[in-house]
Amino acid sequence: MKAAFFAMTLGLGVVLAVHLAMNGKVGAAIDNPRVANAVFWCIGALTAVIVGLTGWQSGALGQIATVNPLLLTAGAMGALLVFAIAALIPQTGAAALFISLLAGQVITAMVLSHYGWLGSPVEPINIYKIIGVLLMIGGAIIVTFTEEIFRAT
Repeated sequence: MKAAFFAMTLGLGVVLAVHLAMNGKVGAAIDNPRVANAVFWCIGALTAVIVGLTGWQSGALGQIATVNPLLLTAGAMGALLVFAIAALIPQTGAAALFISLLAGQVITAMVLSHYGWLGSPVEPINIYKIIGVLLMIGGAIIVTFTEEIFRAT
């Protein structure tokens, strides 16, 4: 069962990388990543409404008042994240951006899981996870700065 979720997550990683690269390409093509993102987010909002309506239940928003308002900023965080990525891809390249982004995600996920924050099951940080993160950061540095490293020699 866990292998199936892992495979699905890898697939989502492919979709995310292609989606964000497409977004960056449109932003570069029209020379305005903010406008490109605004269009993408409008299309995304319409898609979210359609998908949400397919599972709509009476009273679905009845408990929204009990949700910490800070949690509702996730939508704004997602929009700003995609805006930043679309602006950065043409500057850094997709590989450097995604490996750095992934390293940041893994580090944050380890901390969230270590403390059980935001509903994550508690999984303490151990030496193997630290070694894995250090290897990932090393990989991010190599992918990001390869040209500079080899140009200097």
